Amino acid sequence: MRKRKKRSASVSRARRVVRKSARTSRIWRRRFLIGVLVLLCLPVFTRVWVHLAVRGRIYNDIHKIPACKVALVLGARVRPNGTLSNSLVSRVDKAIALYKAGKVKKLLMSGDNRFVNYNEPERMKEYAVKRGVPPEDIVSDYAGRRTYDSVYRARHIFGRRRMIVVTQSFHIDRAIFLCEHLGVDAYGLSSSNVGDIRATIREIPACLGAMVDVYLRHPHPVMGKKERL
Repeated sequence: MRKRKKRSASVSRARRVVRKSARTSRIWRRRFLIGVLVLLCLPVFTRVWVHLAVRGRIYNDIHKIPACKVALVLGARVRPNGTLSNSLVSRVDKAIALYKAGKVKKLLMSGDNRFVNYNEPERMKEYAVKRGVPPEDIVSDYAGRRTYDSVYRARHIFGRRRMIVVTQSFHIDRAIFLCEHLGVDAYGLSSSNVGDIRATIREIPACLGAMVDVYLRHPHPVMGKKERL
């Protein structure tokens, strides 16, 4: 009889342990799923945050944007044959129109030139000169490898505290957000969204990266001799 009671007590304890273990497992599964959901939603949240943070600073109409001395034109892919990609053509065309409308006096072409045979700013300048912009009114920034770098260098190398930034509408929010956090009073001019949906999707994690840069990392890009505009 005693053995039977002991066996029954042991079974009860085992069942309680199993139930407790099952509850603990469910709790951790729930926490894991919540964590995954937060990680998935965080980039979307930061994209919305960046968009809301720069409302009122973005323009589509050249004639409505406030005049500034300099427009920063952000680089994009140049094809192996040296021609500008469609998205870069859109940006430079918008900057040329901005210059010809008398809204800016100088164009700061910023892009990647980390390889000898790849030079975004030079190709951008050549394109603009062929379309009537005097070469003396174009300045090249050869170390604009990222949007953060282009804005940082515009402020610290070229001394710009106020400027217009020209890029696609999917990209302009992040560019102006970076300007505001790097000490530049900037207005964004959107060019047409040439390209595929992948560029718009990539902008979601890119906004999270921008927030990490301005709030946590504070990286210093490639610097050099100061050149005032």
